[in-house]
Amino acid sequence: MKLLKPALVCFALMTLLCGILYTAAITGAAQLFFPSQANGSILTVTLKDGTRKEYGSELIAQEFTKSQYLIGRQTGVSNLSPTSDEQKKLVQERIDWWHSFDPGNTADIPADLVTASGSGVDPNISPEAAEYQAARIAAARNITVDEVKRVIQTYTSGRFLGVIGEPAVNVLKVNLALDGLL
Repeated sequence: MKLLKPALVCFALMTLLCGILYTAAITGAAQLFFPSQANGSILTVTLKDGTRKEYGSELIAQEFTKSQYLIGRQTGVSNLSPTSDEQKKLVQERIDWWHSFDPGNTADIPADLVTASGSGVDPNISPEAAEYQAARIAAARNITVDEVKRVIQTYTSGRFLGVIGEPAVNVLKVNLALDGLL
């Protein structure tokens, strides 16, 4: 009984400090300094009638499967070895899907369109993967390939500090722009 009171006081104090005060401080700082990111980086668009509509997070992949849209990476986490038979089978299934989805496209399919990202929710694809789809999107929307490429270029980010990472195209932003919402 002698040790129970100090243990309970310590438990209550640590709960207050770590569970409530620290959490409130970090949440408050995030809201103050990074409000968009703290709230999920949600893309909100003001429509012609003045209403605002949320379309999803620019940081989490959205699934698009119609021919008039840019299609992103496969969703779902994959930690399969690149040399595993299961991974080879999945990649071949995705290659077959792309060939049936866009039979007129005989170009090599970029790797990021047939592999999943480590997180399974990557919102970006490579500029090569976006360009691979430009002709199909243009035909489905009855616009020129150059118009599609201009939209893709607008929503392509470069390397961080010019050297870190790879250029990336945000799939959701491109699709919203193609729909005339951005």
